[in-house]
Parts: sequence; structure tokens; C-alpha cells
Amino acid sequence: MPSTVVHLAFGGILAAALLGDTFSRRSLAVVFAVVTFADLDVFVGLAIPGAHRAAFHTLLLPVVATGLLYYDLRRTRPWLTTRFGTQAPRVAWTAIVAFVFAAVGLDLFTSWGANPFYPLVDQFYSVGGTLEYSTQRGLVQTFVEIGGPEPGPQQLGTTDTYHVNSGVDPTAGSEPENVDRVFPVAQSGWQLLLVLTSPVVLWARARQD
Repeated sequence: MPSTVVHLAFGGILAAALLGDTFSRRSLAVVFAVVTFADLDVFVGLAIPGAHRAAFHTLLLPVVATGLLYYDLRRTRPWLTTRFGTQAPRVAWTAIVAFVFAAVGLDLFTSWGANPFYPLVDQFYSVGGTLEYSTQRGLVQTFVEIGGPEPGPQQLGTTDTYHVNSGVDPTAGSEPENVDRVFPVAQSGWQLLLVLTSPVVLWARARQD
């Protein structure tokens, strides 16, 4: 599963691409904070079983944030720009995009999955498959198999039945004192590549200012 380091690496690349003239250490810190926030539901899971990858991995959060931001910016004197300046809206929009793709998206598109509509729909999903072009079969995709035996993303269970392991909470229920707590950094080649690429991109972007 992607670690927080991997999430931040992807979030950093998105920030470098989307922040434009608002790119700075402060704006980058905002994006990093929003991306990190999603993974903090691992601590909620200590009190509410199954809350990891659910409580703060819900897409309802960016939907609400988008609605509030849109409403605020349509006002004569938006609170956001009055409080933080004219660059704040672009930083806010970038943070929302980073939350959707770098925080929730990376987890949803792995075998461990996420609970993207919690609490309205309590169901963990894992999106996986292939997209390819075949000279005999044409364009073929298996991400959404309409009419197949398991159409759509794979359903993994609910907060009552499904537990996502972590170094903070390795197993469902109580753990023995000698439990092995693993805190991953990169668990595949593409994750390590992303972690190594992000600082290079951010360094190059910072050099442009």
C-alpha cells in the first residue's frame, strides 16, 4: 500500500504543476498538510474499528470543501482572500485536487482500497484492472466490467468487517506486546521511483522563481 511518503511525493508533483505563481514553501506546506491529513484516520481507527482508510478517506470531504470554497469566492468580499490574500484560492483548489488524487486516489487504486463514500455508503472499494489496445480485440479495459461476474470496483467489506493494516494498528483488535509494527516507505518499484522523482521536480520548480 502507498505510504504517507508516497502520498506526499505525488502531492508534491501535483503542487509543482498546479500552483503556478502561487508556488512557495508556504503553499507547498498547505498541500502537504492536506495530503497528510487523510492518513491521520489511522489514529481514529484506534477508537473506531475500521475507520482507517474511511474516516478521512471519504470523497465527501473534498465535495464539501469545494462547495464552501465556491460559495465563499462568489461573495463580494470572500473570507479566504480577505484573510490569506489573493493567492489563497489557487492554493485551496490545488490542495483539494491533491487530496482527491494523491491522498484518496492512490489508496483507492490499490489492492487494500479505501472507503470513498463513508459514512453515506460504508463500503471499501479497490479499483484495479488493465487498459490496453489489442490488434485483435481492439481497446480492452477491465477496470469496470459491465455485466461481468464482478462488475465495477472490487468490494472489500465494511468498517465492521474490513481492517487495513498499519504500523499504528497492525491487526484488528488488540495486538500482542511483541507485534511487528511495519512503517513502509516504498513497497514497490513505482513507489520508490515516485519518491525519488518528486524532490527533483520540486527542486526544479523552485529554481524557476
